[in-house]
Amino acid sequence: MENKTKKPTTPWKIVSVVLAVALIAVSCTWAITAANKPAAPAAGTTAATQTASEAVTKAASKADDSADALSLWTEDAPLKKQLTKYVQTVTDSSSADFIPVERRIAVFDMDGTLCCETDPGYFDHKLLYHRVTEDPEYKDKASAEEKATCEIIKTYFDTGSYPSGLDVKHGTAVATAFKGMTTEEFDAYVKAYRDQPTEGYENMTNGQAFYQPMLQVVKYLQANDFKVYIISGTDRLITRGLVDGVIDIPLAQMIGSDESLVGSNQNGEDGLKYTFAKDDKLITGGDFIIKNLKTNKVSAISREIGLQPVLCFGNSSGDEAMANYTINNNPYKSSAYMLCCDDLVRENGNQEKADKMRASCEKNGYTAVSMKDDWTTIYGDSVTRKAVKAN
Repeated sequence: MENKTKKPTTPWKIVSVVLAVALIAVSCTWAITAANKPAAPAAGTTAATQTASEAVTKAASKADDSADALSLWTEDAPLKKQLTKYVQTVTDSSSADFIPVERRIAVFDMDGTLCCETDPGYFDHKLLYHRVTEDPEYKDKASAEEKATCEIIKTYFDTGSYPSGLDVKHGTAVATAFKGMTTEEFDAYVKAYRDQPTEGYENMTNGQAFYQPMLQVVKYLQANDFKVYIISGTDRLITRGLVDGVIDIPLAQMIGSDESLVGSNQNGEDGLKYTFAKDDKLITGGDFIIKNLKTNKVSAISREIGLQPVLCFGNSSGDEAMANYTINNNPYKSSAYMLCCDDLVRENGNQEKADKMRASCEKNGYTAVSMKDDWTTIYGDSVTRKAVKAN
């Protein structure tokens, strides 16, 4: 029997041709799309590195804006040059020195770094002196220890020399002099004193005695996703009362020296035994706990932030431990800046202190900030010192 091969019919030929043409069209379209599509990231890269050009452009834009952001700094100010370059580098996701947003931690001392330190002394020392010697509702109730401490403070105001041991004496007197106040009452007291005129300046209150160039630094860092903390030797509650509404950071990011806080009905019972009740109010307990200076600042950073800062700003030996902690053994690019109180005309400067701090900067690798040479203004053009004394 003869085997015959069956030939495809004409309809199947047509279908085959159509499918072939469609396949060719799809292939061409895919090839064109692939040619115009950005290359896929190599192994180990992230989506951030795919937009490196965008990041560079964004960083450059921020750097260009820094001229206005730090407009109260002179063009030759080392901080202005270094900080803007630093920020541009560490916020550029394509840079080897890129710092993730969650690790962009900047810590600032307060007195002498963000605000006036000597008019004629620290804000919290003036506050205590007012409470114990001038406040008509309290001065007759002040203890002998509080009055004795204020005599030492008065000597400090008159001489400009800070006595050894006053840190603890002052902290203890603050705790006892404000004992029994609710935290809200204490905050209101601080803010009322904050609104009083400064002693040595015209057209300025205690609450306005903040260094305008340094407030620009805070805002500039915040605009570049840095989280700013204040790490002060001043009592924590006083720090919050002074800074609140002046610098735009949460109260939780204002860290200072500590005194005890208790329930209003606790009556001396141990806090491990007493349960805060629904009718309790939180009040100051009268006990001084810790002065937040030197290595105590480092401990506070570790306890309350939990991350090593990458930027530190201070002005005294009490800030050097914090600065050293910031710039040494840090996995990220880091810097420390120290203010030198060398302006004897616009500010209550002290050349001897300024020279000592500048020497410390050279020794320890900090960048010195000159109030006299680096700032175009300190408190604003409308503020002037009442008298200029030789230092």
